[in-house]
Amino acid sequence: QVQLVESGGDSVQSGGSLRLSCAASGPMSLRFSMAWFRQAPGKKREGVAVMSRDGRHFYADSVKGRFTISQDNAENTLYLQMASLKPEDTAMYYCAADQRACGTACFNPALLASWGRGTQVTVSS
Repeated sequence: QVQLVESGGDSVQSGGSLRLSCAASGPMSLRFSMAWFRQAPGKKREGVAVMSRDGRHFYADSVKGRFTISQDNAENTLYLQMASLKPEDTAMYYCAADQRACGTACFNPALLASWGRGTQVTVSS
């Protein structure tokens, strides 16, 4: 498994932007599918964005056009650029990874083996 540490969460006003980072360490010579999830209090964990092993991007409908997932392979870091933030984006955001090759299937949190501890994003109106 790979170890993941998220950072970049903050409190912002509605309409603002944030960039989350996920630093990965471990057997990075292997290829991974990577994803961002979020979980608000009292709600299920939901997939936000997925980057498949072949570099394709997939997004939840709720964030399409506002969020962008990217990866810096040299730094072993996954990013989530978030723009036009809304109060409903408020949640704990988690980074996840798995060696399986998956696209939209990786929106199912049960399929990903490695998880970070999360970083809090709060958007006020």
